[in-house]
Amino acid sequence: MKKLKLLIIPALLVSVQLMAQTKTSSDGSVGKTINKIGNKTAQVAVKGASVITDKVYRDKRGPGGQTVYINKHSHYYYVNGRGKKVYITKAQMKNEKED
Repeated sequence: MKKLKLLIIPALLVSVQLMAQTKTSSDGSVGKTINKIGNKTAQVAVKGASVITDKVYRDKRGPGGQTVYINKHSHYYYVNGRGKKVYITKAQMKNEKED
């Protein structure tokens, strides 16, 4: 019985190690959908946090028409489609379009 235990334990460890090394593919349509959902979630979360903690620059827009925020260090930024803060200068900002 002890010999059986000595053989089973290494076999289980090797099988667990092999399962951990299998590569999961996110190249298919499911992987693309998961990436889109993750990016949108990050974007909404960062925008929500920015509205609460930072000021919104009302008269200007980002290069692509994005909302511009001002942090506590007076840096201007907008949130891109992946949820990242992209810092810009005043020269890169555009006037808000008047309707």
